[in-house]
Amino acid sequence: MSRRRPTVIVMAKQPVLGRVKTRLAAGIGPVAATAFYRTTLARTLRVLGADRRWRLVVAVTPDRWRPQPPHGRAALPQGRGDLGSRMRRCLHAALPGPAVLIGADIPEVRPAHIAAALTALRRAPWVLGPATDGGYWLIGARRPLPPLAPVRWSTPHALADTLALLPAAALGPVLRDVDDAADYSAASSAAVRES
Repeated sequence: MSRRRPTVIVMAKQPVLGRVKTRLAAGIGPVAATAFYRTTLARTLRVLGADRRWRLVVAVTPDRWRPQPPHGRAALPQGRGDLGSRMRRCLHAALPGPAVLIGADIPEVRPAHIAAALTALRRAPWVLGPATDGGYWLIGARRPLPPLAPVRWSTPHALADTLALLPAAALGPVLRDVDDAADYSAASSAAVRES
């Protein structure tokens, strides 16, 4: 494995009202969903960007968008294609060396979760961080990924479909990504318990 500092990639969509978290917006309204996304993205970039164990990259869509303030973070265009194609492209841009990729809708993510996934990559070529809904909140690689197809994205089958394509993948910590109103409620309850 390369001695190069690991890369953490956060996939981020420009937080425009009505264009982010549309499933969540159906349950809590577009203003609240956009505010949640904007807040969670900013917190994720702040918390993970402060850790010197890795280099933080923001994979953006639309490709010309740059999150503000950048604080020296590299911006990587996601490009075209389905989620699997875009994730694969972003991870390949970070190779050689270990890299993990997450979404911007995981309010519970902490540096310890990222460190655990990077540790898993020492013994496995890929790592997946299972989500509570049957999908995954993190994918990581230390060597190129095969095409991520067919995967039933945004369904409870996404993790199982991906594991069928990556049987040598290690599993990292389980976290909740926030896709709908039930996830939002559960994440809000968890935040209250932590405070």
